[in-house]
Amino acid sequence: MKKIVQFIKESYAELRKVIWPGKDDVISSVKVVIVSTIIIAAALGLVDLLLLLGIKAIF
Repeated sequence: MKKIVQFIKESYAELRKVIWPGKDDVISSVKVVIVSTIIIAAALGLVDLLLLLGIKAIF
């Protein structure tokens, strides 16, 4: 039981050392992720369309 209590105390102490990002940092990171996701989805959709057209042209 002592090890569990020690683990919780040490975990709490480590979490107090963390420098959490501010609201502006989080919002800008979310924007980057959303834009990146849209770009990659469009690129994969285009590749899928081209492969589909290629396969239809062959068969």
